[in-house]
Amino acid sequence: MLQAINLTKRYDRKTALRELNLHVQAGEIYALLGANGAGKSTTINLFMGFLEPTSGQVFIDGIELREGGAATKPLVAYIPENVMLYPYLTGLQNLAFFSGLSGRNYTDTQLRDLLNRAGLQTDAHAQNVGTYSKGMRQKVGIAMALAKQAKALFLDEPTSGLDPLASNEFSNLIRSIRDDGVAILMVTHDLFRAKEAADRIGIMRDGVLVCELDAADVTPAELEAIYMKAVSNEPVTP
Repeated sequence: MLQAINLTKRYDRKTALRELNLHVQAGEIYALLGANGAGKSTTINLFMGFLEPTSGQVFIDGIELREGGAATKPLVAYIPENVMLYPYLTGLQNLAFFSGLSGRNYTDTQLRDLLNRAGLQTDAHAQNVGTYSKGMRQKVGIAMALAKQAKALFLDEPTSGLDPLASNEFSNLIRSIRDDGVAILMVTHDLFRAKEAADRIGIMRDGVLVCELDAADVTPAELEAIYMKAVSNEPVTP
């Protein structure tokens, strides 16, 4: 579903991403770990068409992303660290507006069903988003992805600033979306959440994917040890 082939991004003399080869299957959650500046967000930005690659190729559902990704935009949804919504509109109104922009028209009942599936409590549907917590805004973002019927979902630090309960709820939500056959690429600093939510984990350093492993094959302590070696430029043997 998601594929990068020798994907490289350079800025003048700095190489932000170096010959990345990555494949995320439909119905899989892939978590990218790494220190700040490792190339994680650059990877997502290239897949979303926000950046143009210096070299290499990006494919989404077999379609090569070119010229800003117009052909693949209907296939993808993106949830940043801070979901930007209109604060003076309700959650229901925000969902109706943004789903309409993506060409989807839903009844109020259908929109409420999407918000419910995303875990937003019913009494919050008609409240202005300006009163929402970060976790509640993230749930509206999930509902927007569901409304778009995206085949691929990109998450950039989705649990940053969430309390443990909200983080756990978010992990359960994205696993339910994965079970619908959606490919999910998640950038995070949260090793525990990566272990709990993801099927596979990649660790990046200085624009290079230095390690890949199956989340089920490591304990949280083992993942932390592997991560510390990887970001410290030590040899890694998963």
